[in-house]
Amino acid sequence: MSTAAEPEHIQSLRAAVRLSPENLPLRQALADALLAAALPALAVTEYRAALALAPAHPALKFGLARAFHADGKTSPALVVLEDLVKSPEAPARAFVFHARLLAGVGEVQLAVEQYKRGVAKDRTAADPDFARRFGIQLAPEAESAAARPFSSGESDDDGEVSDGRVRANWQPAEPEAVVELERPRITFADVGGMDALKEEIRLKIIYPLTHAEMFKAYGKSVGGGILMYGPPGCGKTHLARATAGEVKASFLAIGIHDVLDMWIGKSERNLHEVFAQARRNAPCVLFFDEVDALGASRTDMKTSAGRHLINQFLSELDGVKSANDGVLILGATNAPWHLDSAFRRPGRFDRILFVPPPDQPARAGILRLHLRGKPVEDIDAEAVARKCEGFSGADIKAVIDVTVENKLREAMKSGVPLPIRTRDLLHAVAGQKPTTREWFATAKNYALYSNQGGAYDDILTHLKLK
Repeated sequence: MSTAAEPEHIQSLRAAVRLSPENLPLRQALADALLAAALPALAVTEYRAALALAPAHPALKFGLARAFHADGKTSPALVVLEDLVKSPEAPARAFVFHARLLAGVGEVQLAVEQYKRGVAKDRTAADPDFARRFGIQLAPEAESAAARPFSSGESDDDGEVSDGRVRANWQPAEPEAVVELERPRITFADVGGMDALKEEIRLKIIYPLTHAEMFKAYGKSVGGGILMYGPPGCGKTHLARATAGEVKASFLAIGIHDVLDMWIGKSERNLHEVFAQARRNAPCVLFFDEVDALGASRTDMKTSAGRHLINQFLSELDGVKSANDGVLILGATNAPWHLDSAFRRPGRFDRILFVPPPDQPARAGILRLHLRGKPVEDIDAEAVARKCEGFSGADIKAVIDVTVENKLREAMKSGVPLPIRTRDLLHAVAGQKPTTREWFATAKNYALYSNQGGAYDDILTHLKLK
């Protein structure tokens, strides 16, 4: 389907494809043009349509992988590449691209192997920056002048890594902070609903700071962890940031990109520095988003690198070498069933809290928060909230965004700003569907069939199955 935003040459290609839908070169040209025009989602559709005509076509598979990656979908890209590189006709650039994506998810040794395979197949596919960062050493026959553009003039022995492995005797010049320290200004008053969750966080994190003497009398130290799980977009990150704001503590938000690094051993160093940074700035709320990506079940891992990272994580949580007094740890995950069970032991993430989609009063509260400062008139937030059953906080924000866009469109035509009314919000709600349904379809299976110890009883309760 053509869109007005597409360049003219792409629209011409679309017209040609409509006239000759079985013409494979035309379909490939359209998909390639869409990818080059930074329209990856549309490119994915066209590559798939072309692959329906030629399922084993190497260039089309490579294009689909690149389109997935450009669209922010790394996992599907890896799946396509893993299948493609098994083919003897796979282009050399596919191996190098596969190496980059593998390195990004921590599979460093496999990344080095795939890079070497690609360059051995066609040395012009070499990626100098990638090879330099890993200290990749190629076979002598591949190290011609054309194959070694990444030689910087320095000895290969001077680097931290060699073929993806950290040198045992290499020491960094000085440690650096992994992430920027925040001082959040939002508090629980800026979080709609979640009253039960807020009370749990107060008991575990806020009261030990605000009533330190009372907790000290019972021998209870300030620290510990809470793991929040639930469908995406329901406010886990927002709640974590508000927790820090509530007690005026430092806040460190850690994503997997802040920890996972491109060579073996560096991820563990990054994780240690994250905790060290939090300890230096105590009291500090240390928040791990997508914590399951850092603490996946070790039984599911094929490589030792991931297990080393998990062991490092557990050691830091336990405060084996440095105490975590004043470090308040929050984790968030959409897939708690993928988290290693060791993280749930007492003293680590010893509170597991389900963060469901907001109930009706919370949805009304979220609506009011997002409408704050906007031109409104006669808004019945409760009526709109009733129509948003199953919506996440992110879904409700999307409703507000669509409503604002519609009002702006009207205002541009009339030349006069128009207030948002209840009917405008209801019209936007009618065009939205809750994104939580897919998550609950998966979660329901785990809650029914993999619920050892009642870990997911809250999901069953929410679904009215218990």
